[in-house]
Amino acid sequence: MPIGEFGRAPDTSEQNSGPSFASPLYWFYEWGQAALNPSRALADATRLYFKNPINPLSLTEFGKNMAAAAEVFERTTRRYSKPEWGIETTLVGGERVPVSIRTVWERPFCKLLHFERHFEHVPKRPQPRLLIVAPMSGHYATLLRGTVEAFLPNHEVYITDWIDARMVPLTEGAFDLDDYIDYVISMFHWLGIGAHVIGVCQPSVPVLAAVARMEAENDPYVPFTMTLMGGPIDTRRNPTAVNRLAEERGMNWFRTHVITKVPFPHPGFMREVYPGFLQLGGFIGMNLDRHVEAHRELFNHLVEGDGDSAGKHREFYDEYLAVMDLTAEFYLQTVDRVFVRHDLPNGTFRHRDKLVNPSLIRRTALLTIEGENDDISGIGQTQATHDLCTNIPESKKVHYMQPKVGHYGVFNGSRFRAEIAPRISDFVLSNNANYADGSSASSRAKPRNGA
Repeated sequence: MPIGEFGRAPDTSEQNSGPSFASPLYWFYEWGQAALNPSRALADATRLYFKNPINPLSLTEFGKNMAAAAEVFERTTRRYSKPEWGIETTLVGGERVPVSIRTVWERPFCKLLHFERHFEHVPKRPQPRLLIVAPMSGHYATLLRGTVEAFLPNHEVYITDWIDARMVPLTEGAFDLDDYIDYVISMFHWLGIGAHVIGVCQPSVPVLAAVARMEAENDPYVPFTMTLMGGPIDTRRNPTAVNRLAEERGMNWFRTHVITKVPFPHPGFMREVYPGFLQLGGFIGMNLDRHVEAHRELFNHLVEGDGDSAGKHREFYDEYLAVMDLTAEFYLQTVDRVFVRHDLPNGTFRHRDKLVNPSLIRRTALLTIEGENDDISGIGQTQATHDLCTNIPESKKVHYMQPKVGHYGVFNGSRFRAEIAPRISDFVLSNNANYADGSSASSRAKPRNGA
């Protein structure tokens, strides 16, 4: 990755120097999946046999244990596909409104989805356009289903739907951190004047960089507000185990141990990626005891016939275990520039060879949110944005720390819905009319639907 000057394309020869221990991993993984297919099919057949109500064994302790064991085995060995959004309606002002999801902007590595609400009576309250930039960190954007649902009643919601790198042919070219920032800027242009943005976790860095670059160019389509949630702006503050790993291992270790090529017959055959299954293994390894206990409880719930508890387990792990690959250039560049060299807080972050200077941001209001128990982005890492954005008026800068939530709870769950989402909505609405410099949005160009 960019060991030399910032913003340049990866040095492939340097990246490939030395033996790569990860090279055969993806192939072994695929072979393992293929080898387990007959066993999974047998397990599924066993589950159906012992759950069949006309089978007398289904009522016995033996039958229930066999059915439960077969389901747990099948679920823990399968490859999970991208989940559905499952959002068909929302409640707006006491009225149940149908929702349709359509792609409004598209590039090889990302689609911009619009959750379009179909009103019979248009609400009188303003409905600001809200862009949610989902993490490109292994999970699909559907992980933010609850985030989307929380904002749908009062906002026109858009979200980035990142594409699994193994599904993108090599002919589409590379995708790195500079491309990510370009994508975000292009989305702002498509949304037009009056947009608001939320960066959830990892996107906090490219979102901040995109807004800073737009301000440097006096771009009229800079968003009205920018909300950054649990993001690694300055990982030197209260570093977590994830942060320390990046610094301790160094870039060469990541190049040789986690980067591999996509095997045949996937569309992205021979593309260098950081595989989703490795990322998932890291997530699970951090809390292995908890995940083992969760599956033990699933087994007990199935034996006891507790369908509600088993259903909640399935719903969570269908999402959690569905992972996507990241392009090697994006992953390595992010590790290097965000977690190892700390370019943004050091004032050395560049986009396309141009310095990213957050102090130039003056028209965009800033809200940062952190979780008290976040073990991914430590306390103060997102709040550091305020120290970088020195020219945003203090009246337009807010920081909030949510007690008793971890990383996931910052953007999902009951406390998010009850305490965090309302604060974001109020912040967006209070900064929806004017730019930070006091000029009226209505005096500027109208929003556009093309870019």
